[in-house]
Amino acid sequence: MQKNSIKAHVQDLISKHSEKAVDLARDILQHPETGFREFRTAGLVQQFFDYLGLPHKDELAVTGTRANLQGANSGPTLAIMGELDSLIVPGHPFADANTGFAHACGHHTQIGSMLAAAAALADPDVRENINGNIAFIAVPAEEYIELEYRQSLVEEMKLEFMGGKAELIKLGVFDDIDMAMLTHSSTNAAEGKIAYGSINNGAIAKEAKFIGIQAHAGSAPHKGINALQAAHVAFAAINANRETFQDADSIRVHPIITHGGDVVNAVPSNVRLEMFIRGRTLESIADADIKVERALKAGALAVGAKVELNTFAAYLPMSVNEEFFEIFRQNAEVVVGASNVKRGAPRGSSTDMGDLTHLLPTIQPYATGCTGTVHGADFLVQDYQTAVVDPACSMALTAIDLLSKDALGSRMVDNFQPILTKDAYLELQRGFNRHIIYDGAI
Repeated sequence: MQKNSIKAHVQDLISKHSEKAVDLARDILQHPETGFREFRTAGLVQQFFDYLGLPHKDELAVTGTRANLQGANSGPTLAIMGELDSLIVPGHPFADANTGFAHACGHHTQIGSMLAAAAALADPDVRENINGNIAFIAVPAEEYIELEYRQSLVEEMKLEFMGGKAELIKLGVFDDIDMAMLTHSSTNAAEGKIAYGSINNGAIAKEAKFIGIQAHAGSAPHKGINALQAAHVAFAAINANRETFQDADSIRVHPIITHGGDVVNAVPSNVRLEMFIRGRTLESIADADIKVERALKAGALAVGAKVELNTFAAYLPMSVNEEFFEIFRQNAEVVVGASNVKRGAPRGSSTDMGDLTHLLPTIQPYATGCTGTVHGADFLVQDYQTAVVDPACSMALTAIDLLSKDALGSRMVDNFQPILTKDAYLELQRGFNRHIIYDGAI
């Protein structure tokens, strides 16, 4: 069968299976689960793999699952991925009433796209024209949240890393993967229906625990040490450093208070913060981290408190693979028209897809069909054709190109120069992790 005929058949198959994939995406929307809790969501993916007759391995990094499709002939292995987890957005119209969990980033559409692509590529007439293999991977915990819960999983030795793809890399899930792609949701209509070539910031996560002395807030505040005031001073010190962050580095520092005290009539003695430090390069993130850590210590010093600081590896900055994106762009234009495919703008957000770009040819294009603010209560998928079906078709057609007889994928893999080996990556990630206690000493 000629490649164009195979691609036309793939498009027909995706159209045939699109309703089932969209229904599953809507089901996930109605039952959101945050990272490393996505048991129900993973179960739905596994049922779809069973429906397609694809063997799969489950409980990878707690909730991840991977199905394998073997082509008729030897060749490289391509991963098509989707992310399982939701956020916590209590005001979202589809938020869980008890937990506040909500899909305000569109990961449910990613799963739908991955499975629609799998349904087409698993067809026997398509498989016999595939030179290589395809892994369909449902990845847990892309959103780097709920640090305290994830630390408990680390302490229980269920995890080493608190991000899904880092843990899967460590476990060897990507050891046989030569190329990887995932299409993310977007609300930026100015970028057309599908955007390619965007870069994302890297990030590290920090947790600060200010420890003071509790006393009666009305009758004896002088006998206490106010940990909340220490946090307020630290916030001010972080803000005082913002003018030193250079525009080109796209530094973002955004803390939240996860515990601000115990009772209103006692001086707060236990105040906890979580924060990200994001930037365009590892060097700029390290520079900002020094300033933030200094500010946190300054908060403790100012009132005589202690601060316990934990720093965690999060995400590496995105590296763009132009050769891979060009193959994807051409196929996306077939699906939605050239005028609806545009180069994406740089993004201040972070993703562990950036980690994979350091190891193997990897792309993360974006698809619209959504409105509102990403991670906001008004984020909604308005058009599932654009958000699920079009990206599924674009990725499946790209897979045909990469694993066809003309060996585009093999050549791209041969041309790729990894920034890090797996061992160097793991060493780098482990090197970010550190724990210190500052007792206010000058």
